[in-house]
Amino acid sequence: MTQNTDPITALRAELARQNLDGFIVPRADAHQGEYVPPFAARLGWVSGFTGSAGVAVILRDRAAIFVDGRYTLQVRDQVNTDLITPRSITDEPPEQWIAQTLSPGQKLGFDPWLHTLEGTERLEKACEKAGATLIPCPQNPVDTVWRDQPAAPSAPIVPHPIRYAGEAASSKRDRIGKKIKELGADATVLTLPDSIAWLLNIRGGDVSHSPLPLCFAILHADATVELFAAPAKIDAELQSHLGDEVSIAAPDAFDTALTRLGQQQATVSIDRTSAAVRIVRQLEQSGASLLFNPDPCLLPKALKNDVEISGMRAAHLRDGAALSNFLAWLDQEAPAGKVDELAAAAALQRFREATGALKDLSFPTISGAGANGAIVHYAVTEKTNRLLEPGTLYLVDSGGQYLDGTTDVTRTIAIGTPTPEQITRFTQVLKGHIALSRIRFPKGVSGAHLDVLARQFLWQAGLDFDHGTGHGVGSYLSVHEGPQNISRRPNNVALQPGMILSNEPGYYKAGEFGIRIENLVLVTLPSVPEGGEREMMGFEPLTLAPIDLRLVDPALLNGDERDWLNNYHTRVHEELAAHVDTATQPWLAQATRAI
Repeated sequence: MTQNTDPITALRAELARQNLDGFIVPRADAHQGEYVPPFAARLGWVSGFTGSAGVAVILRDRAAIFVDGRYTLQVRDQVNTDLITPRSITDEPPEQWIAQTLSPGQKLGFDPWLHTLEGTERLEKACEKAGATLIPCPQNPVDTVWRDQPAAPSAPIVPHPIRYAGEAASSKRDRIGKKIKELGADATVLTLPDSIAWLLNIRGGDVSHSPLPLCFAILHADATVELFAAPAKIDAELQSHLGDEVSIAAPDAFDTALTRLGQQQATVSIDRTSAAVRIVRQLEQSGASLLFNPDPCLLPKALKNDVEISGMRAAHLRDGAALSNFLAWLDQEAPAGKVDELAAAAALQRFREATGALKDLSFPTISGAGANGAIVHYAVTEKTNRLLEPGTLYLVDSGGQYLDGTTDVTRTIAIGTPTPEQITRFTQVLKGHIALSRIRFPKGVSGAHLDVLARQFLWQAGLDFDHGTGHGVGSYLSVHEGPQNISRRPNNVALQPGMILSNEPGYYKAGEFGIRIENLVLVTLPSVPEGGEREMMGFEPLTLAPIDLRLVDPALLNGDERDWLNNYHTRVHEELAAHVDTATQPWLAQATRAI
């Protein structure tokens, strides 16, 4: 079969051959991670959209792609809207569109490796409303027509030393095994690569920007583990690191192991929000009893131990010095109007590489000048590349992966003289950032309770931003991790000491500029404030980098806000001055001056 001119036409021809009326193409792989390897980037191949979240539904006569508020502008720039219609996944979820668009008797295909049980149940209900049927496809039709589909990755899996992990893998296996037993289960199936990497103190390179090995695992209540990974990823050093209580098998043995659990009439705990429905159905059909619980590694992984916290502080000190060297360079070079987005991103990466410790960026740098900065998750290309011109704002959201920690920081920089509107909006965003930074809160409070603090000053002005205020961050793992976050979306996960989150309110004026201020923060140990009656926790900033004072209107800050900003800048200067380049030191002193 010869692939047709465009992927959608080719896919439709394959759907007709398989007697399907449509197919769902999510941005997902079998592990449900945020970043997918090139061979699993099916949504990007079909539609052209490269954002980190989205789903397309391709029917015989129409197609739609659903994205959230971060990608409203990007999706229209990347997809052919004559072939596929962009829609808001918030205002019109794909399930709603499916229920309203499909006709009775139609068959909608899906790949059961790419959808969770929770997601599949929503799709089944949508099809039922339309009188249609959701059909699992044994072979993904996209793979059938994607002739130059990349091969699956096979990066080596390597041990993550205890001097960075802070706890032996055997200890982690023991305590999670006990948790499984307390749940009344014999085993749990782990599908999230970051959970497996944390549990076994291993890292990999199968996914860009996250040191993850793509693999599956079964953790038994007796703390033994079955690890399923490609043989090419395994060497003698890794086998020695894993020890005798971790068996290793090829990925094609995973199905057999699931079936064996059923034949043993085992009770298996599994996460319905992250495990592929294909795994759930295999367990059910083979006779296993299922308990639906959150992945047992998520919360322990989020609660960083003392070694991990120390490592994150060291990583942020190193990263903050590199970022400050970059910002000093930018202030010198950009006013001439000769620095563009690509050059700025490349320069920032060079400063991080100069530390000698950078393993990778923690995500593709968002380097947006002027109107491009208003695209929340903008990805610069040769086609979209803009100069950092005087009078505009430059938004740079970036981070590094280091063996001792993961960083993520956003700064918005005035190129030349900012406008009064830019200063006002920046200061409103800053006030929200400070309000969240200063808050004290009791046990049991979740990020959903705190989100309004970061938005309040924008709301008072009739403004808002269409993304979460904060996400969890891993320790030399994924830059985005749960279960904690700070968002308007309901989340009952209480914030606890040792959790690391981002604090990143923003404002985006389409076609003109974008503003975001992001620090990573550590949830602190509880203490009773002077004169108080209850223990309270708070946030300690980990990120060390100046906030552009040229964009701050001191008249809009109250005394507590000015004190916070001055105290933060004093700390930035004290901690970074000895680590930045000699040429950067005068710039740093000026950039962190008291106001």
